[in-house]
Amino acid sequence: MKKILLILVALFSIGIIVVVADKEKIIDKSQLPEQAQEFINAHFAGADLLYAKEDCNIIFSSYEVRLANGVKLDFSNKGNWEEVNCQQNAVPAAIIPQPIKDYIDNNYAGEKILAIEKNCNDYEVKLSNRLELKFDKNFNICDIDD
Repeated sequence: MKKILLILVALFSIGIIVVVADKEKIIDKSQLPEQAQEFINAHFAGADLLYAKEDCNIIFSSYEVRLANGVKLDFSNKGNWEEVNCQQNAVPAAIIPQPIKDYIDNNYAGEKILAIEKNCNDYEVKLSNRLELKFDKNFNICDIDD
């Protein structure tokens, strides 16, 4: 009986820690990491900020930013961009790695990149023709979804 009670107390404690540690809060643009602020100023100058949100969890924080023009930006705890989703407009060309640009130009000429996501091992891009392309860390195409 003591073991069951101890297990229940441990599970309850873990649950409390997870609930308490995983919080979202609205923040000012000035509270974003400096690198995220510089990214927004460089690539989305003049776009009004709808909100910036910090997602705090046990390990680290991440940030979500929404601009008035519909752009959604996700940043790591250090302010590195992780996702740029421009909805109906093209992602700024300056943030797209050249091998991805070249592949799109050669295979999908005229299509715009509407969103790009950068992970540890890959990049995912969404095109204006609704195709989603996945590239490995060496920029080799590894998946195409329609």
